[in-house]
Amino acid sequence: MTTTKYTVLPVDTVVLKELRIADDAGRPCAPYIATRDDEASPLRCCLRPIALGERIALVSYAPLRRWAAARGADPGAYDEQGPVFIHADDCGGFAPGASYPFDRPGALRTVRRYDARGHIAGGRLLEIPVDATAGFDAAFDDAFHDPDVMLVHVRALEYGCFHFEVRRPSAQEQ
Repeated sequence: MTTTKYTVLPVDTVVLKELRIADDAGRPCAPYIATRDDEASPLRCCLRPIALGERIALVSYAPLRRWAAARGADPGAYDEQGPVFIHADDCGGFAPGASYPFDRPGALRTVRRYDARGHIAGGRLLEIPVDATAGFDAAFDDAFHDPDVMLVHVRALEYGCFHFEVRRPSAQEQ
């Protein structure tokens, strides 16, 4: 079994506490019990699919805005926010494993690159191969080959939903 080369970052626990009060659009959190319509959608707090009957919330999240604010950067027009599912209560977070989350072979993902200003610095389409770990590793290797790339957001192609973040290896502990 192979393990991931890059560290995947879910929504930070401090940010989750804030989102469970009000989201990045200023709306109060509105928890509910997951139905069949929600089942298997990605949770960004623990990076696993939703299970039927879990207490969840759909919140607006601006990952680039938060990253940029912590560094004094200004993403300008590249700032965006969108809907993500989180557990309505603390779930213990993400436990890194031997594979990347949401790595279903054949699924289409965008691997969007950002520079230190928070501006888009390129990207690519990734059709997740059978060896998903090798596919993601290669996409991230390619992204971080550019020394200006500081972080990468992985998003679903179909809806543009944010899935997870990966930072330049030397910057992951910042």
